[in-house]
Formats: sequence, C-alpha cells, structure tokens
Amino acid sequence: MSEARAAAGRVRAVDRSLDVLELLATTRRPYALSEVARELEVPKSTMLGILRTMESRGWLVEAGGAFALGPRSLVLGTAYADTDFVASRAGVLLDQVLASIGETVHLACLDGADVLYLAKRESTHPLRMFSAIGRRLPAHATALGKAMLATLSDEAIDELLPRPLPRLTDATLVEREDLFVDLRQTRSQGYAIDRGENADGIECWAVALDVDAAVPYAVSVSIPTLRIDADLPDRVVQVLRAVQADAVRLGRRDSTA
Repeated sequence: MSEARAAAGRVRAVDRSLDVLELLATTRRPYALSEVARELEVPKSTMLGILRTMESRGWLVEAGGAFALGPRSLVLGTAYADTDFVASRAGVLLDQVLASIGETVHLACLDGADVLYLAKRESTHPLRMFSAIGRRLPAHATALGKAMLATLSDEAIDELLPRPLPRLTDATLVEREDLFVDLRQTRSQGYAIDRGENADGIECWAVALDVDAAVPYAVSVSIPTLRIDADLPDRVVQVLRAVQADAVRLGRRDSTA
C-alpha cells in the first residue's frame, strides 16, 4: 500500500488492519501470512502481529495456516445494513415490489465503482438469482449500478470507473462508449436494464431513488430470462416507477420519517 495512505494523521497500524479486512472481504477467500504481507506490502513480522491481534478480537479466524474473516466482521456488516437510513426505511417499498411481481428485489447503494447490496427480498420461485447482503459487483455490469451511474455526469463516471472495465459475461459492456450510450438511454427512459450483463440467464430492471443521501441508491427486480413473457417488462417498470415516486417518504438522513 502507498505510504500516502498513512500520512495526514493516519495511524499506520489501524490503516493496515483495515487493509486486511478490505482485502479479505473483497476477495472472499482465506490468505496465508505470506500472501497478506506480499499483497499489502508489509513485513511479515509486522503483519503477523496485526493478524494475531485481529484474531484475538474475533475479526479473523485461522485455519490450516490461512486467515479468513471472523464472526465480528459479520456483526459489523449487518450493523451497517441495519443502520443505513435508506435501507432501514425501505423495507415496505421492497415488500411492495415483491408482492406485485414475485421476483427477487434488491436495494443497493453506489460505493466507489461498485454496487453494494443493502437489502433484498427473495423470489417466490425456486429458480432465482443468487445474491447476498453485503455483496459487491461492478456498477457498470448491473442494472442497479447503471441506474445510479446515470445520475452522475459522464465526466464523473469516466473518472470513477476502472480501466479497463471488467467483464462478467459475454454481454457485459466493457467499452466506455457502449456504456455511455446505454447510460444516455437510461436517463432518457428513466430506468436501467441489465440483459445478462451480470449473470448469464438473468435480466434485471432498476430505478434510482431520489433520496437525500451522500451516495445514489437504487431498487431493482431480477428475473431469469426463461420466465420473462411479453408483458412482464412493462409490469416491472410500472411497479418500479411507483416505488421511485414513493421513495420521497424515506425522508432525510436526520429525520425519523
């Protein structure tokens, strides 16, 4: 990690501990001591002390010489979702979408270049999209992400997204110009569509929510392609537009509405 990260009043040990959490949460696999030290560019002796301290506090667990996230990390993650002012108030809106469509519903926010899943309602059908609260996906490859990106300027988007854009499926938009064309269409029609760009065989519709927050939020409906008939897309868009209109009831961050 860059030395600039430890500057301007930062505490290096805390910085490195957070780097460990972010590494394990992002890659979602255990790491041996040597791997963590190499990835974060920290001496092994220093990193061992950090890992042992985090293990003793329950933030990490060790098995077979590799370190993974511990149970304390789960508490922290669920606490964020529970205290996020939009997620904590949006349950009724997600229930409304599920009752109307019967398919998987997600609420997410934009976190850097990624979508962060904050809440969900499961489809009533056995065959459905896999997802999990706290999961992150590249924003450009999801309807949720494109709905939120469309609230930003092209200049801000270009600066925000990585180069090159990662590909998740054959349908993922990895050329910037293709993405910007898609986002212009999203702005024009008021909703985003993901046609297998995130997962093969899954299509998704999403709308951004007009809430008073520091980052964009969006709600989506995800449906296996084999269940989509001629009338379903229009029904989904109609329900999402209604949710978008109702989102003003979520209020302000400092309100109790």
